[in-house]
Amino acid sequence: MITCDTAKLRRLVRKFRGRRVLVLGDLMLDKYIWGSVSRISPEAPVPVVEVQRSTQALGGAGNVERNLAGLGACPVLVGLVGDDAEGVWIKRNAAETRGIMVEDGRPTTVKTRIIAHHQQVVRVDQERKKPVPAEIEARILAFIRKDEPEGIIVSDYNKGIVTRSLMQKILPLARDRRIPVFVDPKVENFTVYSPITFISPNHHEAAKVVRHACLTNAEVERAGREILALIETVYLIIKRGEQGMSLFEKGKPPVHIPTIAREVFDVTGAGDTVIAAAALAVLAGASLLEAAVIANAAAGVVVGKIGTATCSPDELVEVLNRYN
Repeated sequence: MITCDTAKLRRLVRKFRGRRVLVLGDLMLDKYIWGSVSRISPEAPVPVVEVQRSTQALGGAGNVERNLAGLGACPVLVGLVGDDAEGVWIKRNAAETRGIMVEDGRPTTVKTRIIAHHQQVVRVDQERKKPVPAEIEARILAFIRKDEPEGIIVSDYNKGIVTRSLMQKILPLARDRRIPVFVDPKVENFTVYSPITFISPNHHEAAKVVRHACLTNAEVERAGREILALIETVYLIIKRGEQGMSLFEKGKPPVHIPTIAREVFDVTGAGDTVIAAAALAVLAGASLLEAAVIANAAAGVVVGKIGTATCSPDELVEVLNRYN
């Protein structure tokens, strides 16, 4: 059983307010089509969804921004959209748009999810994966050099914004300025995240990086040691779905934290919640264990909601009170 000072956790959450965090990553538009199913199509063995409504939300790095803002922070979003209606929508709905670049001819990444009876039926993706052009990369770098965030979150969905070239410029800059960098990674770019403060792959991603299973505690502990040897990071959290999280810090034994979600309706965007909450906790002065407990609690809130969701400070504190 993991024990923490609940009063301290509540104090840390209160320190989230107003923290300026730069979010660099792949921007997306999340579209939702909500409906019901009452029959199977006569044309193919698939359900027929009768549409009742549709909604849209910021996705990808934009969902990290939403989670930071929902927790009381002041995020700055840096990313890329296309010169299309979806890109316009993202720019209109992001809290801070100065860091959002536009590339002509590149479609904005869109994920459309069809949901019926609280379950996702199918997802349709519109995207073009290609590295960000050199000219836009230079503009992104110039923007980050002028900004003065307390921390940087790299939200990598492998759509082209996170490149080796860009990371080789940004990470040394952050180190020189003593700005912590927190990474939600993709396997394809894993070796470019170094040096950083914190990285949070899920167990599927970790397994692909180390090329062995990451299901049992022993397998995850082995993977943790291998990842810490592969890249330069202060902290590592391996997200394990219904099994919770495993924490790693060089020179210390690993710690396994069970999940505290009461009901799981939708895991969409839960990783965005984890990185946002954990980064804010570290910036507020939390230890790795305290940051992981806070992030685990925040994730437990959002998976109980349908669609890309956020967690408020009050919701987070309510869950943290269970640690008494």
